[in-house]
Amino acid sequence: MKQGPVLIFDSGVGGLSVASALRQHYPHAGFCYACDNAWLPYGLRDDAALAERIVAVCLAAVAACRPSVLVVACNTASTLALENLRWHLSIPVVGTVPAIKPAAALSRTRHIGLLATRATVGRPYTQELISRFAGDCVVTRVAADPLVSEAEAWLAGRSPDTVRMHAALAPLWEAAQPSDASQTLGTPVLDTVVLGCTHFPLLKPWLAELAPVPLNWVDSGDAIARRVGQVAAALMTSTSDGRCFTTAPATALSAGLARYGFQPAQPLSLM
Repeated sequence: MKQGPVLIFDSGVGGLSVASALRQHYPHAGFCYACDNAWLPYGLRDDAALAERIVAVCLAAVAACRPSVLVVACNTASTLALENLRWHLSIPVVGTVPAIKPAAALSRTRHIGLLATRATVGRPYTQELISRFAGDCVVTRVAADPLVSEAEAWLAGRSPDTVRMHAALAPLWEAAQPSDASQTLGTPVLDTVVLGCTHFPLLKPWLAELAPVPLNWVDSGDAIARRVGQVAAALMTSTSDGRCFTTAPATALSAGLARYGFQPAQPLSLM
């Protein structure tokens, strides 16, 4: 039986990392992608205006692709708009949270890093996740907003600026290497990093190369895929696959979208 595709929404191209995980889990399902690139980056926007905008864009995308489930592949959007989206929509809505729980379970040293945007690092819900699932861990939080633009640039065909990335990641590298100060304080070295923005898994090869020591990198892709399977019991072949919608022209992203199985972007008309 045919059914509607899975609709993946993000402010930019970060949701493509979630699309990759979903395609691995459900190779016969159909997928649509929608990004609000006209308002990128979300972290610099007012929360109230942003919450209203997210709902408007998602409702327009749902109307355009008729999905069976909506995946909000953005931490900021999930914290601001999930409840409202679920009120407006009759289909299941799956959100995204930083993978604190699996990272804490994986860490042997009990020192994990949270690599995210400034908005995510500072939100109360992030602290709630840490208190609930990583209360016995040292958590080094690093706001690395420049990595968002590096991921967007890579999808547009430009090589990431590794010098800029290295500078943004300096606090993480410092925590991952033993020092006289850390040994005096008894602070364990960091061994596991949460990629708390869906853009960041797209840069994982460069992150691993830049890291001064081997680290565990944990993102939310697999957890989101499992949740989608729970709320959409039968992910069969869809009548629609690979459509992409953007709120601003995105011709430069066509090649990058194609690598993840999506067609050139179509303009999304907001309701």
